[in-house]
Amino acid sequence: MKANSEYLQMPRHFWAYVRTISQGCGYTDRKTKKVKIPTIESIIKAFDDLGLDISEILHNGHLTDFGTQLLGYFEYRANVLNDYVKPRLMNKDQAQQVFEELYSELSPNCPLPMNKQKGEKKANAFFTCIINILIEHEINGRICDYDPRKLTTVTNGGCPLRTLARRVDGAYPSVVNPTAIWEIKEYYYTTTFGSRVADGVYETLLDGMELSELHEHEGIKVHHYLMIDDYFTWWECGRSYLCRIIDMLHMGYADEVLFGYEVVERIPKIVNEWL
Repeated sequence: MKANSEYLQMPRHFWAYVRTISQGCGYTDRKTKKVKIPTIESIIKAFDDLGLDISEILHNGHLTDFGTQLLGYFEYRANVLNDYVKPRLMNKDQAQQVFEELYSELSPNCPLPMNKQKGEKKANAFFTCIINILIEHEINGRICDYDPRKLTTVTNGGCPLRTLARRVDGAYPSVVNPTAIWEIKEYYYTTTFGSRVADGVYETLLDGMELSELHEHEGIKVHHYLMIDDYFTWWECGRSYLCRIIDMLHMGYADEVLFGYEVVERIPKIVNEWL
């Protein structure tokens, strides 16, 4: 999904308020397992507990324009996660079925990596394979780096201009001066939402901040995508991190985030934008 343009131009302190309210009021309702829409009463209490001034949100008992924008964003974030993202997240068996259908239909030649499991769990990394197959089909023989083994570098006159801090999971056409890079977070075999999964969110944020700085100061645009899957990991255990991902998307640190089956819906259109 792409960001809602209404929230892309928000000032930086808007996102400070979003984080503060999210932490103070909670991200999710544990009983319903849905993402929360904070009430004004819960926001007032959270600000009182933290000793913060609420006047930018509430003035003389009425919501300010800024407060109305905040509550509108929380409603949007909850609705898009509860109604759009949740039904698109797949489990391992669903991802395997999609992979096998695409493999049979498209007869790919792209890399089809294995997961890092052992024994009976050893199999293709289904989500990554789905992404590779879809990209290969759309680029129709063009060069693509499906597994970069070096850092993303942007050059000027043959000299390094920017080099990202981390390796990414894919780049088109190359990890050197790419048109697009992407990161894949598939966690079909996790049993809890551990620090490794959480770190993946912040790694994407770091890459997004570096690419945003590159665009702002050098005028060079590299498209940046995050693709994630596993219903249990992200929905059952990590809904608060899904909220953070939606925030990150609207802060401009990713061009799109693709959730589960959405890769099948969106990758053909995205790749044709590159071409």
